[in-house]
Amino acid sequence: MPEPESRNLHRSSTRLLSALMLVLGVAMIVSTLVRGGGALAIGLVMGVLFVGAGGGRLYVSLRSG
Repeated sequence: MPEPESRNLHRSSTRLLSALMLVLGVAMIVSTLVRGGGALAIGLVMGVLFVGAGGGRLYVSLRSG
């Protein structure tokens, strides 16, 4: 039985926003390191959290089909 269009839209938007979170996290990490931030700089910590959240959501979304 085919899935409703709204379910496909929800799945696609979840994947898109997850990938965007991942890219934003990487950009935060790179920006912090370029500006000389240390290991516990807020940009580095937030970047790692964004990468983890975005990557985790993307992994679960792709795994569930």
